[in-house]
Amino acid sequence: MDIMNYDSRRGKTMFAKVKRTIPKLVPFVISTCVYFALWLPTSHPSWLSALVKSLPALCLAFFVLAHGLSVGKISSYSRKILLGFLFSALGDVFLIWGDQGFFSHGVLTFTVGQFFFTTALGFRPLRLWIAVVLLLLGAALYATIYSCLDGPVTYVLGCYSTMLTLMSWRAIARACCPANQRTWGSLFIAVGAVVFILSDFTLAFDRFCVPLPHARFVVMSTYYLALMLISLSVLDHTERDNLWKRN
Repeated sequence: MDIMNYDSRRGKTMFAKVKRTIPKLVPFVISTCVYFALWLPTSHPSWLSALVKSLPALCLAFFVLAHGLSVGKISSYSRKILLGFLFSALGDVFLIWGDQGFFSHGVLTFTVGQFFFTTALGFRPLRLWIAVVLLLLGAALYATIYSCLDGPVTYVLGCYSTMLTLMSWRAIARACCPANQRTWGSLFIAVGAVVFILSDFTLAFDRFCVPLPHARFVVMSTYYLALMLISLSVLDHTERDNLWKRN
């Protein structure tokens, strides 16, 4: 009964945090709506397109920074998540000129962003069985597009796929724990990691294998959703750090 009461209190506390957080997410919501409203053609890359595409990630970086300042401390976890968003925004800029030879630059930049997400999560608890499952899944997804790839992008996407798999392992491992130890933040980032996989696989399959209907909408909507879920994980970073120590 005590555990149930604790979970109920924790759920209410997290709901209150999210409710207070909504105003800080308004810039992200507006910038995302602007991106879909303008729907600038990808065939004519420009600095305006780069700004519109990268602005949601930059708004989430600001959100993480603002949250840290509001609680009086920007934790190590939040700083690494912040860096992950900044590199994601830079990756968006490179991908605007992807057809002009900067696609690999964008993927490598996103790889760095995933590296910072991974280091924020740490490597405890380990839960190697999750790593094995995700490695098999990642290998299967990469094998699906491998025959469509050619040149350096083959290795660049392989490197990114490995880092994304690693980040997903750490995110899901943090969420797969007893209910009384699980935090809402760990659930947010675990779901965000899964959505990230869906977004990136759709992008790669559409670009290199077979054009998919409404692929750009699917890719960008899931990408922005994944980033938002990752950003929400900073709301209980203190609780997450305590979980890391206990395990």
